[in-house]
Amino acid sequence: MNDIPRVRVTGPPRRRATTTHRSGTREIDAGTELGRVYMESLLREQLRLALRILGLLALTVGSLPLAFHLIPGLGEVRVGPLPLSWLLLGVLVYPWLLTLGWLYIRRSEANERDFAALVEEVER
Repeated sequence: MNDIPRVRVTGPPRRRATTTHRSGTREIDAGTELGRVYMESLLREQLRLALRILGLLALTVGSLPLAFHLIPGLGEVRVGPLPLSWLLLGVLVYPWLLTLGWLYIRRSEANERDFAALVEEVER
């Protein structure tokens, strides 16, 4: 049918980065008691961060339906052509979720940098 031969396209050869494991990372990789303590401290801090962000989300977005239930007049408030409930739940929630996600990522990365610095400091 088609006289054009198939051609295999490949990229340049990839080199593996040489990694040197120092004593702190070896402790973690080997699953020793000290490595377990290191990892538990990181995981505990990440869990605290996640719970704080989740609590902030619950206090802000989660309290909106409760506010509309407890204060029935809020359902009648309009901002321009839109009801306040649509504006809050349909428009303003999304930038807030993005902000919380951004804060979580920034703090999470900072926790990991602090953890890496701690492991490097112990290795010296």
